[in-house]
Parts: sequence; structure tokens; C-alpha cells
Amino acid sequence: MKRNGRPIIPKKTIYRLSIYLRCLARLRENGIGTVSSEALAKAAGVKSTQLRKDLAYFGTFGTRGLGYDVSELSQKISGELGTAQLQPVVLVGVGHLGLALLSYRGFEKEGFEIIAAFDTEPNRKREKKIAQPILGIREMPAFVAEHAVKMAILSVPVAVAQETVNALIKSGVMGILNFAPIVLAVPEDVMVNNVNLAIELENLSYFIQG
Repeated sequence: MKRNGRPIIPKKTIYRLSIYLRCLARLRENGIGTVSSEALAKAAGVKSTQLRKDLAYFGTFGTRGLGYDVSELSQKISGELGTAQLQPVVLVGVGHLGLALLSYRGFEKEGFEIIAAFDTEPNRKREKKIAQPILGIREMPAFVAEHAVKMAILSVPVAVAQETVNALIKSGVMGILNFAPIVLAVPEDVMVNNVNLAIELENLSYFIQG
């Protein structure tokens, strides 16, 4: 099945593609030009049959006996994930977490650029200096629409999370990375990835019990 001419890929497969891409990046950094499915699968922590199944969504890759061309496969996966070129992202909520995310320089290396942040107190003095402009919440809809931003990071208090998301979606945002501990109501064509650090720690806590 396809959507907008592209195959509909399971969410777990998308997650694994991101892992494959990082493994391939390490291979490139080490000057390795080709890699077997077995070696790439081992580096990614999956079975080689799973790797081949995931890549089969995009056609036939690799040469029997030679493996995959590292650069070619990297470009293909980057293209499918939409990270071949820098994608503009906005961040909403410049508290301690938001400020830390704005200061992180690794996003650009992975194909994402936070071009602006929005907050109810844009002019408040903050601990760190950042490169991105911090604008008022009222400026957000026009900015998002003008710059054709499709992705946003949400680090606002629970009380205003849904209201903020509604405004983002109305302005054209289709993907949201949500740090607010709340289940957001969004249309079917909008994707929300929730990051709840407390839940992740609870999961770890379970596994370390004696």
C-alpha cells in the first residue's frame, strides 16, 4: 500500500531505519565503503532477515557477495526519512528543557535545524545564550506558516499543551515531538512522538530489580 506515491512503512521499521542510518554514518567515518547485511544487522542489533525486510520497502539493494554500498544506502535512507536536506523545526516552551534542546548542536548533523523558539515570556533573561530567536507565542502561527515549518518540539506545561498543539496544527505543522506529560488529541494525519523521561526511568527500574 502507498500514500502520496510512497510505501506506508510501519513505525517500528522507521525507527530501525534511523538506527541503520547512524550505523552507516559510523562506517563512512571509518572509511568503509561496503558492508554485508549480516555486519550491518549486527551493528544495529537486529537479525539480518529483519534488516533485509526493512530495506525491501524501497526496492532491491546490495550485490550478492559484495553487500551494500554504504554511501548509496545512506543516501537512500536519508531521502526516505526526509533528512537529506536540513528540515526546519520550531520549539515551543523555552524553560530549562527547552533551553537545553536549543543549545544542542547535534540536530543539524542529523538533518534538522531549529530555526526559532516561542515562549510566553520571550524577553525573559535566560542562563544560556542561544543562536535562535525567541519570539512571543502570538507570533508563532504566522512564523510557522510563512516558513513552511512542518515539525515542532513541544516543551510547554501540561495546562497549555493541547491549546499550543492546536495552534501548531492549524498553522501547518504535521509532526510533533512532545515532552509534555499528556496524551494529545490530534488529527489522523498528524504524527506525535511522546518523550516521557519518567516512564523511561520506570522501565529501567523494573529491569534492575534484584
